[in-house]
Amino acid sequence: MTEQVHDVAIIGGGVCGTALLYMLTEYTDIQDIALIEKYDDVAKVNSHGRNNSQTLHCGDIETNYTIEKAAKVKAAAQMVVNYSETLSERNEVIFKYPKMVLGVGEKECQQLRARFETFKNVFTTMQFLEKDQIAEIEPNVIMVNGQMRKEPCVALAVLDEYSAVDYHRLAQTFVSESKKRDDKDLHLHLNSHVENIIEKDGLFTIITQGKVIKAKNVVVSAGGHSLLLAQQMGYGLEFSCLPVAGSFYFTPPLLNGKVYTVQNDKLPFAAVHGDPDVLVEGKTRFGPTALLLPMLERYNSKTFFEFLKVLKLDRRVFRVFWDLFKVSDIRNYIFKNFLFEVPGLRRWLFMKDARKIVPSLQLEDVTFAKGFGGVRPQLIDKKTATLMLGEAKINPGTGIVFNMTPSPGATSCLENAEIDMRLVAGRLGAKIDETKLSAILKAS
Repeated sequence: MTEQVHDVAIIGGGVCGTALLYMLTEYTDIQDIALIEKYDDVAKVNSHGRNNSQTLHCGDIETNYTIEKAAKVKAAAQMVVNYSETLSERNEVIFKYPKMVLGVGEKECQQLRARFETFKNVFTTMQFLEKDQIAEIEPNVIMVNGQMRKEPCVALAVLDEYSAVDYHRLAQTFVSESKKRDDKDLHLHLNSHVENIIEKDGLFTIITQGKVIKAKNVVVSAGGHSLLLAQQMGYGLEFSCLPVAGSFYFTPPLLNGKVYTVQNDKLPFAAVHGDPDVLVEGKTRFGPTALLLPMLERYNSKTFFEFLKVLKLDRRVFRVFWDLFKVSDIRNYIFKNFLFEVPGLRRWLFMKDARKIVPSLQLEDVTFAKGFGGVRPQLIDKKTATLMLGEAKINPGTGIVFNMTPSPGATSCLENAEIDMRLVAGRLGAKIDETKLSAILKAS
């Protein structure tokens, strides 16, 4: 009996791995594809709605994006919107909420006025809102005891576009849509924890706890575990992994849509924002806080030892830590976020921060969102002693690719999948249906 060898094996069943499964089945003539996931369902870690902000990032209200990056992110987000149009269950996957970035104080207001002039030609539906206009859309942002808040406030807003996604549900649709292709040989390996990958004579042997899987090409999209598997094979040794965990808080439904705040350019972490939660009805979720956590998965203590393997602590990593702590804004932010994890104190501290969005917020309104919040594996480049804030891809050119920390997160799942699809198709000499791809995913 001839041993089966897959054309492609995808390791990691998050929204990025499942997006690649969909792209390969729907837009190439590649026949034999395997998806390997260590849990009993796809998207149970960082792609699950509990563990991210459920946001479709478009670059319009994220003030740390340049116009060039925002235009790129907008195109990636549009691919997700276009894909959702093909789904009968679209209303379970993607959601319309008004969204805005709020400027508070004269400095932030001036910053947003200047940003609007730069961005309005790319984001043609963006509106500039004065305080009274904000009050019409988000009254709790402006009104306190029947009176308008005293600080100057303006906002950049987009009021009628898709802005929220249940990425767990999105990943499930990528799998279900792929399974509809009865002309393809698909293999879904759940409950299959990958322990090692061995490369020999142009073939990859993937060793899991229960089986051995072979493939001509491998794409690893497994968060921080991508780096772990890469380093086991001798790749990516110049990188170290710094997991940053995010925590959230619930309040009653105080916001009608997403309200972001202006990013501090000195902080490599997301500014506080408030969002209607798509999983928990009748709640607004505020966050995230950011905590340096020694685990590759937030609620899986077994990943502590895996974290130690990818931290690879040495003087170059210490130099990055030192450079971070030398910046007072970062140092104070890190210390404050440690306090956010102290029961009893954290609610009061977070309430003070969240009052920038809802000034009338009271302590009794705020509850810690237990079990919510994931881990974003930030990479340290030890060659340059810098913290990498964007996408990282290790491609040794041998038929295996390792993806980590896609930026801006799950929004870019289809865009990153297209990149990997082209890499795989090029190695296999496979054809891509460019006409179909343009018609379905690239329509503007």
